[in-house]
Amino acid sequence: MPVTLLLSSTDSASITVRVSPLAELCACLHALDEPGHHPAAARWVARVHTETDEDLLTRATAWAPLWSAFRARYLLPLSAGRARTIEDELAEIEALPIGDFTAMTLQALVGKNSAGLGGDVLQRLRLISFSRVELGTRVHDDPEGFRRELTGFLADFAAAAFEADWPGLRTALAAEAAGRERAIAVRGPLAIADFPTATAVEGGRRIVLDKLYNATVPIGADRPCLLVPSLYGRPHFVVKHYPGYPVAIQYGVGTSVGLSLETARQRLAVLQHPTRLKLCYAILRNPVATAELANQLGMTAPQVSRHLRHLREAELVHVHRRGSVVYYQLDAEAIERLGVDLLSVLYR
Repeated sequence: MPVTLLLSSTDSASITVRVSPLAELCACLHALDEPGHHPAAARWVARVHTETDEDLLTRATAWAPLWSAFRARYLLPLSAGRARTIEDELAEIEALPIGDFTAMTLQALVGKNSAGLGGDVLQRLRLISFSRVELGTRVHDDPEGFRRELTGFLADFAAAAFEADWPGLRTALAAEAAGRERAIAVRGPLAIADFPTATAVEGGRRIVLDKLYNATVPIGADRPCLLVPSLYGRPHFVVKHYPGYPVAIQYGVGTSVGLSLETARQRLAVLQHPTRLKLCYAILRNPVATAELANQLGMTAPQVSRHLRHLREAELVHVHRRGSVVYYQLDAEAIERLGVDLLSVLYR
């Protein structure tokens, strides 16, 4: 189920890299709310819990649905152009037409990327969670007051737990942005296809992004695409495409932004075979030759070779040659990307 970007030209002007303090703040807040899959943020999360006022942490929990899996569109840059301070970005939220602000909020709460939600949104939220229906009711009844409270919280949290870290984060993100801009200057919009979750098709006229829903979005001079690097956002790859605003893509820096869905499916299918799991266990810690693996598993060398070929095609093993002997070792990092628990089982 892909999001397809339609490229109207090869002009690199339609793609902009934007360092955003607000987007990074919300990536931090997401890691604070869901620390389990954000190990890179563990030290920051621990410090925030130790040093931040309890009332502010309680407020962060209350607002958390807005920066969960379906982040509100206004928490990423709303316009192209020069980099802005966090105060500038909060002012842009305050300046949004109230109808757009309300729709973007409900979209995030429901977890739906299309602008038109239809039906009884509050009833849908009741079926999701109490915290979401509470926020949905508040924005429905008093959108202006809701917005003032939200931007007030973001300003308070930034001052208490983010601003001191931002200069160092900004330096690293600016370096990433400069490198990404050089790639765009050379390859134009096709530079988006460099992400592991992206594939260029139809001669580069379309970029297909792996997401868990279908959408087709045009990119061009009248609707640019903003690439927003993030240190605390990894491993997520966020794509937002609210009508009338630039397409925004927030991607993780410092590590892979994630497997494609097809690669994950292929690797999981390969690992379903019990013999291949035994092979993974046997080659986890040290490289092992095919003949020795055959001895360990009570199989013939050709049988072992066939299973190793599947692991190799799925890029789950490293291959080393010493003279005429070929050794295989499991790619532990590739396994870990499929799931830490799976790697832990193999280590037992």
